[in-house]
Amino acid sequence: MDRIIREEITLTELEAKTRAEVEQYAAFSFTSKAYTIFDDKQKIYAAVSVPHLPRPWPSRVIVMAQVVGDKVVIIEDITDKPLVNALMHNAGVPREKIILAYKGEPVPEAAQ
Repeated sequence: MDRIIREEITLTELEAKTRAEVEQYAAFSFTSKAYTIFDDKQKIYAAVSVPHLPRPWPSRVIVMAQVVGDKVVIIEDITDKPLVNALMHNAGVPREKIILAYKGEPVPEAAQ
């Protein structure tokens, strides 16, 4: 069997906190399964919901965030427990370090 060699990526504290908080959104549901999708190289962290078969509705992004410099850009959040609150209260990320792109707050060019 061939071997796949991956380069190791060291996460910053902000990336690790964002990744950990997004991971909390992959919870059990009677109607779907939630998965986390992490791209540490691009610093993108997401949770998606995939309905059980037969699929009564399409899969969808629950939350999605990207760390850009010293900011967390929340791209999507359709929950009743916003990621912004989890980052502030659970992870101690100051509000001024969080951009709510899904609500129209200006996004750094690197994230566009």
